[in-house]
Amino acid sequence: MNPTHNTQRGVAAYAHVSVQCGVSSASPHRLVQMLMEGALDRIATAKGCLERKQVAAKAQQIGMAISIVSGLRASLDMDAGKEIAQNLDDLYAYMERRLFEANLRNDTSILDEVTGLITQIKEAWDAIGDQVNTPALPNSAVGA
Repeated sequence: MNPTHNTQRGVAAYAHVSVQCGVSSASPHRLVQMLMEGALDRIATAKGCLERKQVAAKAQQIGMAISIVSGLRASLDMDAGKEIAQNLDDLYAYMERRLFEANLRNDTSILDEVTGLITQIKEAWDAIGDQVNTPALPNSAVGA
């Protein structure tokens, strides 16, 4: 029995349980943050795989990133979000196409482009987090 292999399996199992616990207790706002973080992680890993000429692993990571972006896109509330939701839908569709293209062309500059786009959206999403996660004070608490 290989102790290194067992340790790696244990770490992987712990990470899986940790993620599951984090997801089950997360707010909808936090879930979107986690998806964006996951997409960024997958793209960064894909870029590293590409630089190391690990083509199969690169394709797998980009495939996971595309799935995450598709999940973000599917989570949009088009009725409530109106123009903003439509703009995000268009941007997510663009990112899906660009990731597919990066996979076909083995192009790290496209991965960098998509990373920049997701990072901008995530920064805006993170900024509204305090407003979304902070309960409103009753009128009496603000002197009304």
